[in-house]
Amino acid sequence: MNFRENTLSPETTVLTVSQLNRLARGLLEDSFPAITVEGEISNFACPSSGHWYFTLKDAQAQVRCVMFRNRNLMVRFRPADGMKVTVKGKLSLFEGRGDYQLILDRLEESGAGDLQRAFEQLKSKLQREGLFNVESKKSLPSLPQHIAVITSPTGAAVRDIISVLARRFPSIAVTVIPVAVQGKDAPAKLVRALALVNQQQGCLSDVDVILIGRGGGSLEDLWAFNDEALARAIFASRLPVISAVGHETDFTIADFVADIRAPTPSVAAELLSPEREEVMQMFEGMARQLIRLVRARLAAENSNLRQLRLRLRHPGERLLQQAQRLDALESRYRRAILQQLSGKKQVLNLLISGLRACSPAMVLNREHQRLIHIQRRLQAGIRTAIRGKNQNLKEQVHALNTVNPLATLARGYSLTTDKNGELVRSYSQLEAGDTISTRLSQGSITSRVTDRKAD
Repeated sequence: MNFRENTLSPETTVLTVSQLNRLARGLLEDSFPAITVEGEISNFACPSSGHWYFTLKDAQAQVRCVMFRNRNLMVRFRPADGMKVTVKGKLSLFEGRGDYQLILDRLEESGAGDLQRAFEQLKSKLQREGLFNVESKKSLPSLPQHIAVITSPTGAAVRDIISVLARRFPSIAVTVIPVAVQGKDAPAKLVRALALVNQQQGCLSDVDVILIGRGGGSLEDLWAFNDEALARAIFASRLPVISAVGHETDFTIADFVADIRAPTPSVAAELLSPEREEVMQMFEGMARQLIRLVRARLAAENSNLRQLRLRLRHPGERLLQQAQRLDALESRYRRAILQQLSGKKQVLNLLISGLRACSPAMVLNREHQRLIHIQRRLQAGIRTAIRGKNQNLKEQVHALNTVNPLATLARGYSLTTDKNGELVRSYSQLEAGDTISTRLSQGSITSRVTDRKAD
């Protein structure tokens, strides 16, 4: 059936919905028999029938696509959200819902989508910086007292979380921090919510763990949780953070940075809350163990008490023992005092002896004896020095006598001097008529020169 065959006559003024959809379908299939389109896969689904259903989109628009099982068996890869593909098929309309769709004959991969590429780039960057390192992860409290849930207040995720916590362990306090989880403003609001909880002020002062997340959706629906600022805020959180974004197959940057990643919000609530019956069983076991410990302690103390009763003696006997001990101590004390006095007396005698040895009389006596000894040594030294000097004088006198002119005169020689007293050594010093004086061994002679001549 084509559009021309189903054209209504001009007098027909009312169409049924089925007629309208059928006309539209014929028009679309006639006008677009086979087209090729490129876009990014989103909301991919494969029910039990084996048919593939997904949305093909770009930055401004999207179109539904279906690829029936007999055609997708020839595709060599498994489509996934965020994958950029090139499809070929015909444009049609699903009359039952009035949905405009592409029925595909061929599907080829043309590279990762822009969102998926941005996701992988940010993931690689943060991984290199160490934001995903296991050693940086904080452990969750074994039994939280207060959980802060950062999510949309109207979504199914918050209802699932509260329902699970109420069923498993209703005594855990829960505070919901309402934020937008989708849209361009969502990342900044999520970051502010994390900062608010980490301040731990007011009703949030006892929060010990943070649950952040939302329900499932497409890659662009979950994109707020792939924000770099949010990832760094989760990493910097002082409180442990559990991330529960989307379904089990959904992964976001927040999941990798968080201390724990839960497949779904419900699973996150189960991870944070022990089963009430399990806790009760644990408490009962602890109570039984405590009773056993108390009974064992009582038995040990009773045994100790019996031993003490056996060792307990009559006060009179204890007094006699103490009196004997007192006598022994008194004897030891007396001996110690006498021994100490004897030692002090010996020390005193030594001090007295030392004092006597250092008395002024003893010192003067020692110095007087020393002075006498020095005086004797001095006198002996003086006598020895005088003897030495006398002997030296004799030797000097003998030496002088040896060269004394008077001794020469005694042997028959004489000394003659002129009128000036100068020694006459040559006749040339004198003239006839000069007065000369001759020194003999005994006495002297004065004479006048009458003549002079050379020998």
